[in-house]
Amino acid sequence: MRTAVGVVGLGIMGSAISANLVQGGFAVHGSDPDEKARRTLVEAGGTACTSATEVAREARFIVLSLPSEAALDVVVDELVDAGVRGLLVAETSTLPEAAKRRAHERLAGHGITLLDCPLSGTGAQAVNRDLAVYASGDAAAIEAFSPVFEGFARVRYDVGEFGNGMRMKLVANLLVAIHNVSTAEAILMGARAGLDPAQIVRVVADGAGGSRMFQVRGPVMVDRGWDKATMKVATWQKDMRLINEQLQATDTPAPLFAACMPIYNAAMALGHGDADTAAVYAVLEQLVGGAPAKDPRTPPPSPAKRRS
Repeated sequence: MRTAVGVVGLGIMGSAISANLVQGGFAVHGSDPDEKARRTLVEAGGTACTSATEVAREARFIVLSLPSEAALDVVVDELVDAGVRGLLVAETSTLPEAAKRRAHERLAGHGITLLDCPLSGTGAQAVNRDLAVYASGDAAAIEAFSPVFEGFARVRYDVGEFGNGMRMKLVANLLVAIHNVSTAEAILMGARAGLDPAQIVRVVADGAGGSRMFQVRGPVMVDRGWDKATMKVATWQKDMRLINEQLQATDTPAPLFAACMPIYNAAMALGHGDADTAAVYAVLEQLVGGAPAKDPRTPPPSPAKRRS
C-alpha cells in the first residue's frame, strides 16, 4: 500500500515536490487556491483536494510550501479544523521564525507536530530532486518523516531545535543573494571584455571562482531566460527582508549584502518582479546603457600635452 503524503501549496516549489513524490511511489494529496495548480497535480498523478482540511484527512505526513505568513495562518486553521491528531507536518517555506513558532504552539495543542524544515535550492533544482532540507524540531518526527524527505530532496540535515532550520536558511540565502549578483557581474565583465558568455560559465564554474549559484543561474543569464522564473524577484524580496531583520537582530555587519540589495530593488523597479532573480544581469546591463565595451587590448590614449 502506498504511503499517503499531503502537499499544501502547489506553486513552483510545491508542484515540483509533489511530482517527485508521485514518481517516488507516494500517494500524493495536494491543495492550492489556484485551480491550474491543482490540475497540474492531477496530471502528474496526484489527487487534488479543496483545502488543507481535506488533505489532513487523507495523509498523516504533510508538506507545507506556502508564500506568506498569512497563508500559514490560514492553513493552520484548516489543519485544526480537520480534527485529526498525530499528524506530522513539515513547514518548508521561508517565513519569519516567530510565525512558525506561533503555528507550532497552536498545532501542538491539537496533537499535531510541526517541524521547521526550510529548503535550500531553486525551483529548477526542486524539479531534479536536488534540494537540501534543513530539518529542525522533534527528532523522532524528523526520523519518521525521513522517507518523505528522500522522495523529494537530495539530502537532509538535522540542525537541532525548532527554529534552527530558518536560521540556517537565512545564512544560506545571504550567500545566495551575494553569489547571484556576483555571478552577473563576472559574466558581464567577461562579455564586455570580448569573451563568449557561455564559455565563461563552462570554464569558471569548474574552478575556484565558481559557486552553486554560478552553476545554476549562470546559464540562465547567458540564455537570457529569466522570464521563466524558478525564484521570482518579487518573492525574493521577502527573503531579503528576513535576512536584513536577522542581521539587525544579531548586530552583524554585512557590507556585501548591503551592496547587493539595491540591485534587487532596481530589478523590481524595472518591471522584473515576476522574472527569475537571474534578471539582476539585465539590471547591470541597464547601468551601462547597453553601450558596447571598449576593447581591453586597446591601450589608453596618451595624456594630452600641456599648452605652453
